[in-house]
Amino acid sequence: MSGQQPENVREAAVVEISFRAAFLFWLKLGFISFGGPAGQISIMHQELVEKRRWLSERRFLHALNYCMLLPGPEAQQLAIYIGWLLHRTWGGIVAGALFVLPSLFLLIGLGWVYLAYGDLAVVAGIFYGIKPAVTAIVFQAAWRIGGRVLRNGWLWGIAGAAFVGIFVFGLPFPLIVMGAGLCGYLGGKWVPHHFQPGGAHETARSSYGPAVIDDDTPTPEHARFAWWRLTRLLVTGAVLWLVPMGVLIWLYGWDGPLTQMCWFFTKAALLTFGGAYAVLPYVYQGAVENYGWVTPTQMIDGLALGETTPGPLIMVVAFVAFVGGYVAQVFGPEQAFLAGAVAATLVTWFTFLFSFLFILGGGPLVESTHGELSFTAPLTGITAAVVGVILNLALFFAYHVLWPEGFDGSFDWPSAAIAAGAAVALFGLKLSVMKTLGLCAMAGLMVQWWG
Repeated sequence: MSGQQPENVREAAVVEISFRAAFLFWLKLGFISFGGPAGQISIMHQELVEKRRWLSERRFLHALNYCMLLPGPEAQQLAIYIGWLLHRTWGGIVAGALFVLPSLFLLIGLGWVYLAYGDLAVVAGIFYGIKPAVTAIVFQAAWRIGGRVLRNGWLWGIAGAAFVGIFVFGLPFPLIVMGAGLCGYLGGKWVPHHFQPGGAHETARSSYGPAVIDDDTPTPEHARFAWWRLTRLLVTGAVLWLVPMGVLIWLYGWDGPLTQMCWFFTKAALLTFGGAYAVLPYVYQGAVENYGWVTPTQMIDGLALGETTPGPLIMVVAFVAFVGGYVAQVFGPEQAFLAGAVAATLVTWFTFLFSFLFILGGGPLVESTHGELSFTAPLTGITAAVVGVILNLALFFAYHVLWPEGFDGSFDWPSAAIAAGAAVALFGLKLSVMKTLGLCAMAGLMVQWWG
């Protein structure tokens, strides 16, 4: 016996995953998805692949590779993909929305506390300790993703070239993505065993047992490509973008703060690749240097808040928008909180709308490419390049934390000590992100007290 289930048995098994069970899981995930994209993907793997066996590891990795290719938060897009595969369009919408909403509400509240009480010694001390920890966390993200992805010298070479390209030459990330994809495509032609999805030793991994959606489970009808489905989706997406943007232009004009925020984060959603860690330099450049919505310190503080709340790390855009709307007093000085909350909500809509469109539109094409190296090899190359970009981001934050006034200013030794302690906690003691942040916040309070 081959152990394969008949198709009618598999179809019956799919029905057993009720929409209610999936809804409860996605709701739970929205509140426990700490640790940035690496931690969130790890949680989904443990819950859906290892424990619940809703889908096989190969199907999980195939979907993840596609999400890594896309601009936007790969963990949230992976949730949309799995929700869509299980329960059609509404399954994907529910999974993606519940991944984001808890974080949005938390960041609106925390943003208000930050602006209203940020000058208090206790709040300043907490942020002083958290910012060095964030630097160590980003380094850990590069290490963790690299450990899973960089399985041979070819992939190490792509990661190194990506780092040099963005750190030394300042190449735009889309160009790096295209170059890495080309390297992956050529590698799949010349040395295919080095660009297999999941690595050459994937077949030697221990089996978690049969899954509801297994390696050889037929693609469900709703996940098969159809031109009429794609056309309907594109029309719906255009309406969902054009209507709110048109209302903003009508009310505030093209140069209004809310209109410009939504336009900028639309570009961020479309033009930036590699997930939150790769997006942040682009967001920093626009929000801090071009528009002045937040200061450099506020940007790093926002990332610290993003690390301490569940949901995708790119939700830092909600903090940026809240601060920008609050300070600009779009609705007048008496409605500063409302302006910040509306700005955060609008920016969240324009940032994540395309994640749903990418998955619901591209998922059927991806489902038809299982085992096709011509599709998976470029994604493997792109994933390797992302590691180099994340390392660049880690150095970027280290510079702003350790030399807050630039290289011409003094070196911040207490911040360096806290960052080193965070690295020991994460790499040596294997503490969780939340425990590490808590300890560093306490260290920041002590520095603030003694200073």
